[in-house]
Amino acid sequence: MKFLLTFLLFTFPFIVLCQGVIPVKNFNNFFMSFSNGFFNQIEVQAIGAYKAGDEMVAYIDNRGNLRLYDGKIRKDITNLNVDFQVSDHLLGYRIGPTLNMWDAGKLQTLTYFGRDYLVKDSIIVYEDTRFNTINVYWNKSTTTLATVMGDLSLPVSIGENMVVFKDNGNLYKIFCQGMIYEIGSWTGSAIDFQIGTDILCFNDPTTRTFVAFQNGQFIDIESQFMRKYKAGRGFLVYEDLNSNLWLFKNGEKVQLSNFSPSFWDVKDDMVVWSENSYLFAYTNDTKVEVANFTPTDYQLKNNVLAFRNIMGGVSALVDGKTEEITNVFKAEYEIYGNSVLVKLLNQSNIVFQKGRIYSN
Repeated sequence: MKFLLTFLLFTFPFIVLCQGVIPVKNFNNFFMSFSNGFFNQIEVQAIGAYKAGDEMVAYIDNRGNLRLYDGKIRKDITNLNVDFQVSDHLLGYRIGPTLNMWDAGKLQTLTYFGRDYLVKDSIIVYEDTRFNTINVYWNKSTTTLATVMGDLSLPVSIGENMVVFKDNGNLYKIFCQGMIYEIGSWTGSAIDFQIGTDILCFNDPTTRTFVAFQNGQFIDIESQFMRKYKAGRGFLVYEDLNSNLWLFKNGEKVQLSNFSPSFWDVKDDMVVWSENSYLFAYTNDTKVEVANFTPTDYQLKNNVLAFRNIMGGVSALVDGKTEEITNVFKAEYEIYGNSVLVKLLNQSNIVFQKGRIYSN
């Protein structure tokens, strides 16, 4: 019993911390967040713009203050005029040239000479005009990627946790988990790097091969260039010259389709594609037939596919099962964590979570 009480005391705060947020406005225009089966009120008065990730929502209240709600408490960030960006884990906001951030409950100033910046899953990439540098924040520390001779600009290839950039010698490099790896020098046309959460891929112009980078290592996957490619979480997908669709994961290749898919997409843990007007997905290492039509619009995040169903409503593939959430025509929808939020025209909301539908 003593062990059980100790276990609960230590695990309960963790559970609360990780419950996340699903921000909504109800018919009274109250700002709320859904968690644990209930819609909890955050603000009574109307708010301005808000941006949210899986773990928090940042918003401008009715007095123009920037506030943050992380599923547990509401925190005042600043009462000054700001622009801000949010990822699933980080908040970045700029007051004039001063760039600040919030990470796991702690506020920090990154630079007093900031300009452009980008907040992703676990990194913030930003320009520092004092030293003319491109810097990246990751895991509570800051790394200078490059000192630029000339005009500053953010790297073109910025992923959720990795950055591909060029130094002054035109040498391509990768920032990954606090380390910098060299790719090589190339003076021709720009290389198309596709970056997932922990893996990237590209056609290498020096070796003429299709290459993946993961866990600090470069791997030749194919001996020739691939037509199209994208990266997810721990895997990548590519289309070969014969229009076959392949998945590369844990050193192995799996053919997803040999029917020349009309479209395909990858994000986080999910792959979707259409062949012969049927919609398929690859999730939990399994190919799933999702629908007998190609949706007009869809969203991917984490291990969830939400899409416009045949009635114009919203359905979702979660944990390998397709569920119809609503047939209300043209309802807006978003994904938070492994839940789907649907916003109806009458300002009511539906949340599909863990196989159940909740509404307010």
